[in-house]
Amino acid sequence: MTAPLRIAMLGSISWRTPPHGYGPWELVTSLLTEALVARGVDVTLFATQDSQTAGTLSGPVPRPYSEDPSIDAKVWEMAHVAEVFERAGEFDIIHNQADFVPLAFSRLVDTPVVTTIHGFGSDRILPMYKRYDDRVAYVAISDADRHPSLTYAATIHHGIALDDFPFDPAGSEDLLFFGRIHPDKGAGEAIRAAAASQRRLVMAGLVQDQGYHDREVAPFIDGDRVTHLGIVGGARRAQVLGSAKALLHLIGFDEPFGLSVAEAMACGTPVIAYRRGSMPELIEDGVTGFLVDTFDEAVAAIGRIGEIDRATCARITRERFGVDRMADEYLALYHHLLNR
Repeated sequence: MTAPLRIAMLGSISWRTPPHGYGPWELVTSLLTEALVARGVDVTLFATQDSQTAGTLSGPVPRPYSEDPSIDAKVWEMAHVAEVFERAGEFDIIHNQADFVPLAFSRLVDTPVVTTIHGFGSDRILPMYKRYDDRVAYVAISDADRHPSLTYAATIHHGIALDDFPFDPAGSEDLLFFGRIHPDKGAGEAIRAAAASQRRLVMAGLVQDQGYHDREVAPFIDGDRVTHLGIVGGARRAQVLGSAKALLHLIGFDEPFGLSVAEAMACGTPVIAYRRGSMPELIEDGVTGFLVDTFDEAVAAIGRIGEIDRATCARITRERFGVDRMADEYLALYHHLLNR
């Protein structure tokens, strides 16, 4: 009888795994971990001690630093990463979901290291990735996010828990903005587009840039034409994403993936997005939403949103972005690295 594959899943400690609300890296880490455990893989999840998993939970960090100001992020991140690599001999693969710091430990162990790059916060971190390019197997979460100076083992799109996002055949007449209140996510653009199309806008998400929120968002929140729900998680997340006419994703940066985009489309809600970053990989133009290049095109697309069949939008998305597909692709990569 073949022994099960032993994986050390190194998660972020910014939020709990899975997160209560916001925490995209932690959410993806949780989804992959649970899918692997369901396949009989022996997964040890290194995350905050309040995290939840069907696998083995380990790690020294009591609580997430984004939720508890007494947790010093730098101190506890070092302790967290060090524990994984000190135990490297217990595992067949170390899968790093926690950005660039763990790369510095990778040459100190013989265990193969996989790193999912959840995006580049800044080009200033590239020297770390380049330094360990010949040691670590990098995974891009979209082809658009592949950096030309790095070598990649694979591109693996995120998967979502399809059962958590049921199909909503009707939606509503309201538009939706779902994401961080930050210039990158285009909250202000969404407010202006909704006003230009004379539709109500529901907003949900973490206020990440207070100054931007005070200038571009808060003055327009009136509880009627524009409402802001704050951070939305759990079943409420699916209800909000599914009950919209369309999701406005008028981003101001080249987004590496966009979980809310896939989640909305899985519910049948089409997405209107600027043609940037991974959006052409996620959205099938004219079928699951519209890709636009200008603000005026975005407003025009709102007027055409009735052309999108919600059932087709949901079916295509569910075929492409399930957790099972993501888990299968990561398992294939693990075995490829071990056989090599």
